[in-house]
Amino acid sequence: MVGVTIAPWPSVDDSVCRHCGAHVSDRFCRVFGDNRNRAHRCGECDTYARLSRGSAAGEDVAIPDPETSLGRHGGEPDA
Repeated sequence: MVGVTIAPWPSVDDSVCRHCGAHVSDRFCRVFGDNRNRAHRCGECDTYARLSRGSAAGEDVAIPDPETSLGRHGGEPDA
C-alpha cells in the first residue's frame, strides 16, 4: 500500500525576493509582501523606508529607488 501526503502549503517557493533573488523569511513576506505573501523587493535591494511604505508589496512609492538614484536615499552619493 502506498501512502500519499498532500502538503498544506503551496509547492511554489516564495521565500526569495522577486527582484534580486535574495532569500527572505516567510515572516518578511507576510509582513511586507503582497496579498499572496510574495516579496517584490527586500532589504538587499531596497531601503527600509521604501519597504515599509509598500515597495516590498510591489507598490510604487514616492521615495527614490536606491538602484536608480545617485545616493542610497536619492541624495548625493557617499564619498
